[in-house]
Amino acid sequence: MKVAIQQEDLKLLAKTLQEQVLAEVPSGEVFQIKCAVKKNELMILTQHPVGVSVDTERIFVVLSEALQSSQTYRKHKVQCFIRIFGEQLPYARCSLIMKQKEEIRRAIPLSSSLTYTPSIIDNEPEELFALLVDTPELWATQSQSPIKSLLIGITLLGICVFGSGFYLLTRPCVMSECQEIQTAQKLNLESRQLMRRANSENRLIAIQQQLEIASTNLLIIPRWSSRYQQAQELKASLSMQSDKINQVVTALQTATVAEKKMQTTVNSLGQLQDIQHSWRQAIAPLEAIGANNELYGLVQPRLVKYRLSLQTVNQQLLAQEQWLKKLNDAKAVAIVAQQRQTSAKSLNEWEKAQSTWQIVINTLNLIPQTSPASQEAQELLLEYQPQLAKTRDRATTEKIAARSYQKAISTANQAQSYEQQNQWPIAVTYWEQALKNAQQTSSDSLYYNQSQSLIEPYSIALQQAQAKLQTMNGLQKVRYDLDQTCSREIRICTFTINNTGIAVSLTPQYEELLQTTLTEADLQTTNHWHILQEALGVIGDHVNLPVFIYDTQGQGIYTHIPQG
Repeated sequence: MKVAIQQEDLKLLAKTLQEQVLAEVPSGEVFQIKCAVKKNELMILTQHPVGVSVDTERIFVVLSEALQSSQTYRKHKVQCFIRIFGEQLPYARCSLIMKQKEEIRRAIPLSSSLTYTPSIIDNEPEELFALLVDTPELWATQSQSPIKSLLIGITLLGICVFGSGFYLLTRPCVMSECQEIQTAQKLNLESRQLMRRANSENRLIAIQQQLEIASTNLLIIPRWSSRYQQAQELKASLSMQSDKINQVVTALQTATVAEKKMQTTVNSLGQLQDIQHSWRQAIAPLEAIGANNELYGLVQPRLVKYRLSLQTVNQQLLAQEQWLKKLNDAKAVAIVAQQRQTSAKSLNEWEKAQSTWQIVINTLNLIPQTSPASQEAQELLLEYQPQLAKTRDRATTEKIAARSYQKAISTANQAQSYEQQNQWPIAVTYWEQALKNAQQTSSDSLYYNQSQSLIEPYSIALQQAQAKLQTMNGLQKVRYDLDQTCSREIRICTFTINNTGIAVSLTPQYEELLQTTLTEADLQTTNHWHILQEALGVIGDHVNLPVFIYDTQGQGIYTHIPQG
């Protein structure tokens, strides 16, 4: 049970140390830490992959500071080891004794290329190296003789020193020829010329890949190599060239995306603005490339083309913004039109509402189908066109009603004028037209009530005019009959007609004839006189007017009063 608890504590300690190294050591995530206890000694193994630059002194300091906070292992003797994954032996070791927050440290280098602070602790058991070897004896509890342990420790120490030195000396670019630096130097010299010759985006990408591969290959050169500084300088130069290319490639790719967007149908102002943003992102980094830059020859022709494309998009945006402005203007005018339509109380106001709606419709019809505002414009047309039709119909109705009303009044005035001239046939015609105009006024119009007030007086006037016309027509017939009656071989009489009766005057010739026939007792002439009296009486009866017959002296000689 105690062993299980100790194992859990060791796992927790290893996790704590791992987190501390991760927080305080560069590239701490590549290190792995294991802990074990043997003969009251705490052993800490730190492992890392090959090719990682390790500051062993820093790691030991971080581990010791972390152990100071541990209450469980503060009084333990501590052995710290560092080795590479896959290697059997460590290349660095440090012994620590933790007492009352004071640290006595001994660093044992396993390679002549590493230097550590001297230690005051001597004669440590070499058998602790067994922790670093994956052998069954790692956690063994049986004790060994001091001589045997000493021999084993000396042997292991020699193996570790020889192995570590061999490992460090056989790393790339330590003792052997450095092909990575030679390749990087050659590419560094040739890259500018290659960039000048590049004539396409794909060619630039290929050059960039070469630069990145060469730069990555330089990472395997260890810190203890005499060529490490040169490798870092080459890596920085290659990275700078790669960044130049990457900046241009990114701009070219952005321009390609913008060109594809321009080939599609743009349905909104936002899409145009997105294309404009893409062109600006493509152009901005290219404009920073001067004439002395290796990529100037590749960039400059494309930059001219990209600027023209941006100018085209800017013009399209300006046009679309103008169409959107027209759309918004049409909406604002539509509000005014609706208000005028609602409050219209006269023909003039209805005509204003109609003309306002017409302005709205005309404006919306101007927006082209290629404009992002087209869809909304078409929807608004479907909404506004019925309103225009409604106001137009109402304005037309009011216009016809106003015309009918005015026509009725003017026609009635003309009828009255003709009445004053006793031209009753014309007066009757005008009264009929005036009445018709008053009756034709639409009941939906504002003139309906006014027109209705004209119908009754116009009907009475028409009836009176018709009566006058009938009377006049009768008098005309009377005149005709009188003219026929008074005209024989000789002129018998003359006549006048007025409202009081018919006045007939005998002519001197007929009066002389009557006097002669009366003296000579001419019965035929006497009969003619009686017949004349009867004929004139009948004529008077037809028009219900009395007949007065006068002689040449103006004396009444006969009077006929109509019966009934």
